[in-house]
Amino acid sequence: MTSRPEERPPATPDRSSTTERPRRAQLVGTGLIGGSIGLALRARGWFVTGDDLDPGRAADARAMGVVDRVGHDPGAELAFVATPLGAAVGAVVELLARGGPDLVVTDVCGVKAPVVAGAGHPRFVGGHPMAGSEQAGLAGADPGLFEGATWVLTPTGDTDLQAFSRLRDVVASLGADVMTLSPADHDRLVAMVSHVPHLVAAALMNAASRGAKEDAALLRLAAGGFRDMTRVAAGQPGIWPDICADNAGAITAALDVLLGDLSDMRRRVAAADRTALLGVLQEASAARRALPARASRPDELSELRMPVPDREGVLAEITAVAGGLGINIYDIEIAHSAEGPRGVLMLLVERGEADRLRQAVTRRGYRCSVQELR
Repeated sequence: MTSRPEERPPATPDRSSTTERPRRAQLVGTGLIGGSIGLALRARGWFVTGDDLDPGRAADARAMGVVDRVGHDPGAELAFVATPLGAAVGAVVELLARGGPDLVVTDVCGVKAPVVAGAGHPRFVGGHPMAGSEQAGLAGADPGLFEGATWVLTPTGDTDLQAFSRLRDVVASLGADVMTLSPADHDRLVAMVSHVPHLVAAALMNAASRGAKEDAALLRLAAGGFRDMTRVAAGQPGIWPDICADNAGAITAALDVLLGDLSDMRRRVAAADRTALLGVLQEASAARRALPARASRPDELSELRMPVPDREGVLAEITAVAGGLGINIYDIEIAHSAEGPRGVLMLLVERGEADRLRQAVTRRGYRCSVQELR
């Protein structure tokens, strides 16, 4: 993160007619994701300061209205690290060292375990917005990029509960569907649904491109199916070597599963086994049509309440239970008790999943009640 003379934000930004001081955020990295975060925050009245490993790009971000100013804001309440994976830990550590005692820091990297371990701080919460664009870099920045997208947060046993809650609220305010997973679970699951699809798309695109050198008509025949499968191959190549290096174990395990399925598919085709081929295609069709939809209305949700001790690890334990069951937590809040080291944890989940989660946490010794929202 580069050093520049610090500027004081105006008490009243030009875009607001009120005298209330705006909330303040720090960006480190002003590419596609960082730029989109800056635009989304500014659209909601935040004063955003931005920095970048490339000073020229930071200046471009200021000129494009992505940030209010370039530099470091010692008074920021929230910081987003949107650098390449290899630079993320250093940026997080520097922000926590330079920021105020209430600063909450998160990142947007596609691999979580090494960043969370390297940061090692209660006010750092790993994050990964599952959003992107075919248009790379700052030119693709879009304030609506996160609306309806899944944004994974990865608290641990050391995470400060208030820091998590504050970050979760801001991410949700950007229109994202917030999901909580442990760092290890995130990396294992994302390998299958994000990392491997990108690598497969790249391999398929390159195979077709090589084939087009011998048969010029090949790519002219590329219709919707091929274009849909290879769309992500047009993404930013530079981020993937770090992702593959830091999540190699999970990615290779997922590739092994896929290679096994492809080998089975090849055998069915070679043997002209119509029955087996139809069966696997029907299975895939049903699974694709059953991909879970997001709940968006209060009457689709239930609230779980459970008394919890005010100790490290409670939040991570409960969210890990939900993640292990494949249950998404749409909102989370903890009300601390003034009478002792206890509080009440409140979770919002899909109505159809509430009883399953209640039973699971009850088996772990928590008393839990469920109430439907109306």
